[in-house]
Amino acid sequence: MSMWSFFARDPSKDFPYEIGDPVPGLEGFSVWSLHKGKRKGSGEDVSVFVFDIRNGNETQFDVAKAAVKRLKSLRHPSILTYLDSLESDKVLYLATEYVEPLETHLNQLSKDGNQRDLYLSWGIFQITRALSFLNNDGNLRHNNVCLSSVFVNAGGEWRLGGVEYVAGALEGTGLPIKILPSLEKYDPPEKADSSKQRFITKCSTDMWGLGCLIWEAFNGPLPQPVSLKTLEKIPKQLCPVYCELVGSSPASRPNPADVITRCRKLGGYFKNDLVDALLFLEEIQIRERSEKNRFFGGLAVQVDSFPDNVCRHKILPQLITAFEYGDAGSAVLTPMFKLGRLLDEAEYQKKIVPCVVKLFGSNDRATRIRLLQQLENFINHLQASTVNDQIFPQIALGFMDTNATIREQTVKSVIQLAPKLNYNNLNVEVLRHFARLQSKDEQGGIRTNTTVCLGKIAQHLHPQIRQKVLISAFIRAMRDPFPPARSAGVLALAATQQYFLLSEVATRILPALCQLTVDPEKSVRDNVFRTVRGFLGKLEKVSEDPSLRESMEADVHTATPSLSNAAATWAGWAVSAVTSKFYRSHSDTVRSASVMPGSKSLSKPGSLEQPSSSSISTTTSSVTSMTSLEQEEVSKGNESVSDYDETCWEAENWGDMEGPASEEGASGQGESSTPGAGSGKVGGGWDDAEWEPIEETTGATNRMEEAKKKREERKLQRQKELEARRATRLAGTSSAMKLGAKKV
Repeated sequence: MSMWSFFARDPSKDFPYEIGDPVPGLEGFSVWSLHKGKRKGSGEDVSVFVFDIRNGNETQFDVAKAAVKRLKSLRHPSILTYLDSLESDKVLYLATEYVEPLETHLNQLSKDGNQRDLYLSWGIFQITRALSFLNNDGNLRHNNVCLSSVFVNAGGEWRLGGVEYVAGALEGTGLPIKILPSLEKYDPPEKADSSKQRFITKCSTDMWGLGCLIWEAFNGPLPQPVSLKTLEKIPKQLCPVYCELVGSSPASRPNPADVITRCRKLGGYFKNDLVDALLFLEEIQIRERSEKNRFFGGLAVQVDSFPDNVCRHKILPQLITAFEYGDAGSAVLTPMFKLGRLLDEAEYQKKIVPCVVKLFGSNDRATRIRLLQQLENFINHLQASTVNDQIFPQIALGFMDTNATIREQTVKSVIQLAPKLNYNNLNVEVLRHFARLQSKDEQGGIRTNTTVCLGKIAQHLHPQIRQKVLISAFIRAMRDPFPPARSAGVLALAATQQYFLLSEVATRILPALCQLTVDPEKSVRDNVFRTVRGFLGKLEKVSEDPSLRESMEADVHTATPSLSNAAATWAGWAVSAVTSKFYRSHSDTVRSASVMPGSKSLSKPGSLEQPSSSSISTTTSSVTSMTSLEQEEVSKGNESVSDYDETCWEAENWGDMEGPASEEGASGQGESSTPGAGSGKVGGGWDDAEWEPIEETTGATNRMEEAKKKREERKLQRQKELEARRATRLAGTSSAMKLGAKKV
C-alpha cells in the first residue's frame, strides 16, 4: 500500500514554490495564466506561469512545453529569467523572477513627464538588445514580440518573455501560425502576401513586432494593424527608425544591432542620462577609477529625474556593490546616500548602515570629508548606541587632524550628532576638543565655527555643564583677533541668553560686551550694541517687576529648555542666526596652488600649499576664495580680498560655511599669538577664573592695534619670502611650502 500511495502522491506538492493570487493582464494573449508566488523557506517573491492541462488542448500544451524548454536554455539580462518548472498530469508550472505584465506597469506610471520618457527609452532599448541577442547571436526568431510578451521586474527592467513561438532562423518562413486569434493583429504584412516572403530576413519578423511594441508603449494596446500609421505619440527622435520597423517590405527593416547603434549616437533616442547610467553600471567592473569618479559625481544630480523603482532596485544595489567590492571610492557616497532615502527603515538598516559604520573607519581623507558632508542624510537612521560606540570615536579623530578641511567638517558634524551623543561624548569629549579648537586652532574660520557650533548645541548640553562653559567660551571668542570670531561670540551670547542667570549678565556678560563697543570693525560693534540693548532690557524689566526673574531664568537649569518663555522674546534675531547657518569661511586651497603665473594645480587632501603673494591682502585679515577639498578646479585668483564679507554677518545668516574653513595664514597662524587666539598664553579649558577678570577697554583696544601692526609686518615678511622663492624657482629650483610651515 505504501508503494501505491507514493505513486499516487501529487508531485506538485514537491514544487519549491507556493502559488499565490493570479495576476491579470495575459487573458486571451497567452496560453499561460500568471500568478504571484513565493519560494518556500525563504519567502522570496517569484512569478509562476501556470498551464492547466485539463482545460487546455493538445496544441496549447505542446506550445507551453516548448516555451519551458526554450526559456530554460536562454540566459540574457533582458530575457525573462527561468528559475524552475514542474509538469504533473494536471498542471504545468513555470517559475521565473518576479515580474508583472508591461501593460499593467505602464498603466501605473505617470502619463507624462521626463521620467516616463527616459524610462520608456530604457525599456525599448532592453527589448531591442534582447532581439539582437536572439537574431544575431542565437540565430533565432522570437516570432511573438508585442505588449503581452514583455514583462517588468522589481527593478523596472523590461524582460522579453512569450517565447512560445521561438524558432531557428533557418526553419521555414519564420511566420508560425499563432494558436490564439488575438495575436494575429501583430502578424507582419508579408504573412498574407506570398510575393514578399522571399525577402524575409532572420530579423524582419521580430523588427515588425518591435515596431508594434513601440507603438503600444506610447499608445496602449494595438486595436488593429492600420493604427501603426498613427505617429502622433511616437517621439520625433524615434520616428525615422520606427517607420523603417513597420515598413511593408521585410528587406527594408533594419537589424536590431543597427537600431541600437543608430539610436545610441548623439541625439539618438537611446542616448540619454538614464540609458548611459545603467549601461555604465553594467560595465562598472571594467571601467577605470577616474571614469567611475566622474560618473558617480554626475549621478547624484541625475537620479532626481530617474524612476524611483529603477533607482531603488537597480541603481542603489549596484552602488553598494561597487563600494563594497570595487574601487569606486568615496565618490559613490553622495548618490548612495541620496538614493538610500527611498528605502524603508528595515532595508536601510540592512543595506546602508553597515556601509556607514565601515566607512567611518577609513583613513582616506576624501572619504571622511564626504561622509561628514553627507551626515544629515543618514544620521536619523543610526541608533544612538551605534553613533556613540562605533562612529563618534572615529569622527573625534578629525578634531585633531592636520588637515584644516577635516577639522572644519568635524566641527560641523557635531550639530547632527549632538542629539544622539551620550553624556560623556557630548559634555566631556566634544567640549574638550571645542575648547582647544576655539583657543588654539590656527584657522580663524575654524575658531569662528566652533563658537557657532557651541551655540547651536547648547540646548543638548547638561545644564550644569552649560552654565559653566557657555559664558567663558563666548567671551573668549569675543577676544579673538579674527573679526568674524568676535561677532560669533556676541551673537552666540544673544542666541543662548535664556541660559544665563541675571547676576551673570550684569557682572560678566555686559562688561565683556561693553569692551567691544569700540571694536575696530563696525559689523562687530553693530551686533554688540544690539545685544547690549537686549540684555539691558531684561535687567530693566526685572528691576521694574522682580517677579519676572523666575521666568527669565526658567531655562538655566532645565535639561530640555524651550524658547517660549519671557526670556527669549527679545533675542529672536540672534536665535535664528545661531540656528541657521555657519560662517561662510573661505579656503585658500585652490588659489594657493597658483604659485607661478599660468601654472595649474589641483586641490588634494594633505597637499595644501602656501598662498602666493598675489593672494595676500594688505588688510587686517584676509580670507581667500574657497573650494571643497575633493573638487578638481584650476586656480583662478589673483585678486586681493577684503577682511571678510560683511553680508555673512547680518543677523539673519551669520556664518554659512560650505567648504573647508581655512583662511589664509595671516588670519590664523599670525594671529594665534594674540590673547584669545591661543598660542600657549590661553589654556585649553573654559575655567571661569580664566575669564572673570575683565581688563580695561583701552588696554584691549591697544592690544588689538598692536596685533594688527604685527600681522601687517608678518604679511610683508611673508610676501618677501614668497618673492624670493619665486625667483629661486625661476632659476630652476622649486620648493612647495606646506600650509602651516614654520616661518623664518
